[in-house]
Amino acid sequence: MEDRKLTINVEEAIDEEVRAEIMRRIVEAEKEHDVTVLYAIESGSRAWGFSSPNSDYDVRFIYVHKKDWYLSVDLEDRRDVIEYPIVDEIDINGWDLRKALKLFWKSNPAFIEWLQSPIIYVDDGYFAQRARELMPTIASSHKGIYHYLHMAKGNFREYLKKDLVPLKKYFYVLRPLLAIMWLEKYDKPAPIEFEELRKLVAHNEKLDEAITDLLARKRVSLEKEYAPAIPVINEFIESELTRHENYAASNKGRGAQFESLNLLFKAVLERNENLPV
Repeated sequence: MEDRKLTINVEEAIDEEVRAEIMRRIVEAEKEHDVTVLYAIESGSRAWGFSSPNSDYDVRFIYVHKKDWYLSVDLEDRRDVIEYPIVDEIDINGWDLRKALKLFWKSNPAFIEWLQSPIIYVDDGYFAQRARELMPTIASSHKGIYHYLHMAKGNFREYLKKDLVPLKKYFYVLRPLLAIMWLEKYDKPAPIEFEELRKLVAHNEKLDEAITDLLARKRVSLEKEYAPAIPVINEFIESELTRHENYAASNKGRGAQFESLNLLFKAVLERNENLPV
């Protein structure tokens, strides 16, 4: 469709051949399921900025059916995800527009992160921009903190309380803890780029130096590489987890009305129906 943008924001982050294969699979998914992909991004470590040479490509997308598909008695029973097995390190799956917007209303952290990915494969020039405009009125910092705290606790308890630890898991604890600090300080969704988040602890020279060294090692190591635990990083992690030990998630959200998402849903359907094929 001539109105769609097929683009990538960070050219150097994705090999050209891999990008072409990802685009081929997105187009095939559209044909196979008779849908239009509105927005497709990289969501994993390559977008976060700490990938290993053999990291998977975590491609996530939002798609829309034709309008009549949604006018069904059995709509709630219809499948609202598209999933494929990982092939050649490419992990690709997507959510239906309606599912995505319902999760957005609940401040789903994954969807909020997707909207901020620096690596964009497909952008129709409308849906993601409109959703970002709604984000300040919908995204709940309280729910974000609860999500990231749960993620940090789980990964720390499972992987980092040993003499030898998987390097990648440090980032699966550090990134959510720094995201919590961002939410506390700015009361708005945290950026997904690790380099931006780590500025919050740049004043801690020992910690900052240890993170720099860890990043350098991670970028040249394999995904499952183990190394001795790093005391200065562990101390920071334990301190932050202790600080949030009694955190209780609040249901406090923003002031948006659900109608704002209904309007976006309807607008996307109308726009998709009127685009030339």
